Amino acid sequence: MNHPKYEAVIGLEVHAQLSTKTKIFCGCSTKFGAAPNSQVCPVCLGMPGVLPVLNEKVVEYVIRMGLAHGCDIAERSTFARKNYFYPDLPKGYQISQYEDPICANGSVQFKLEDGTEKSVRLMRIHMEEDAGKSLHDQHQDTFVDLNRAGTPLIEIVSQPDIKTAEEAGAYLTKLRQAVRYLEICDGNMEEGSLRCDANVSVMLRGSKEFGTRTELKNLNSIKFVEKAIDAEIARQIEIIEDGGKIIQSTMGYDPHRNETRVLRTKENAHDYRYFPDPDLVMVHVTEDRITKVRNEMPELPDQKKNRLVSQYGIPVYDAEVLSADKELANYYESVCKETTDFKAASNWVMGEVMRIMKEKLLSISEFSLSPVQIAGIVNLIKDGKISTTIGKQLFEELLANGGDPATVVEAKGWLQVSDTGAIESVIDTVIASNPGQVAEFVGGKDKLFGFFVGQTMKAMKGQGNPKVINDILVKKLEALKS
Repeated sequence: MNHPKYEAVIGLEVHAQLSTKTKIFCGCSTKFGAAPNSQVCPVCLGMPGVLPVLNEKVVEYVIRMGLAHGCDIAERSTFARKNYFYPDLPKGYQISQYEDPICANGSVQFKLEDGTEKSVRLMRIHMEEDAGKSLHDQHQDTFVDLNRAGTPLIEIVSQPDIKTAEEAGAYLTKLRQAVRYLEICDGNMEEGSLRCDANVSVMLRGSKEFGTRTELKNLNSIKFVEKAIDAEIARQIEIIEDGGKIIQSTMGYDPHRNETRVLRTKENAHDYRYFPDPDLVMVHVTEDRITKVRNEMPELPDQKKNRLVSQYGIPVYDAEVLSADKELANYYESVCKETTDFKAASNWVMGEVMRIMKEKLLSISEFSLSPVQIAGIVNLIKDGKISTTIGKQLFEELLANGGDPATVVEAKGWLQVSDTGAIESVIDTVIASNPGQVAEFVGGKDKLFGFFVGQTMKAMKGQGNPKVINDILVKKLEALKS
């Protein structure tokens, strides 16, 4: 939303569920989809007398995220108890970090659809445990599943540098890409492994004083984040224009009505009565540990994009599209292991492969054709054995029935005809059958050349070699002009 009088100030709090096998302070499994309350123990249930023990992998993962975004990694950080009462919080408090987070500062760089580059500063990235999950049924009963209680999270808190819903969506997309590349979170918002809360306020354009903010909770898709922010901006502007005041509140978003509504008045930090957790010692991160994590860091999105350009000679645009998803980029590189026509490989992956993924709502891991099969199509076209038109028919045939591309082409009789005599005979027939178009071409309408190419390809059912067809047509049609 772009209002002439008001501008928005937006900060995002993103929770990423870490892909560890066990919880942050105990050995219970974090596997998704288990039977309710089957992955719990006295520690994550908050039984009296139990002591939490920090999962070392959690520390490694949060350092990865911090290093990837230029954060300062604290040598010493502490855990705190965040006190509030809710049915799915068995201890009556959540173990988090408050005054001494493990990562501070840093930034996230991303690009908007119009090509504008944007940088959003990070306030902090800290560790914490997840709560359980409340389930509501049609009888208005509430059940509690504590499998998720104690699952490790990192919370990424931005500075209020975001100005529009589009920027918020692009920022969140970049964060999701980062956690996937770093292999610390699957980024699946539908399953709740990546969750976003948005702090939104509006102020008069040019003002230096922020307005009263509200917090939008539990937004489970990037599309909903953008829609909810726009709806909340519109709500706040309407209230202010009507002479009202914004009350600091926690808001929910109704996607069916595309509107936000107050859930409760917003708590402040002091309401949670933070204090250091007496059961957990200070986290000490040495320079050696940071160096070890840095040396073991996987390739990051921008690094992969730049390498695709330099290694395969493809345009920056292609590299940006392919590197947007790590698995898609890996798929493309697997295709390139089987062919030397890297640009054609990127065209096929970005074109036909991504078209099917979009139509059928598939991830690249669910796509049925292997990189070897796509490379087989590319190589058949590169070697002049089939045309691009036949290549697309072959692609559809492989999707439907599978098989080896070269074997299918031979069995279907799709091999490209390059015999000049056979092609010349077809061209003679095409010219003889279209005297009107021939006269127009001879009269100077050169654009009709494409018509003759198309008619020849049609007559040969797409199996004529385009280069040979073009060469013979040029000679014959130019001869008619003289």
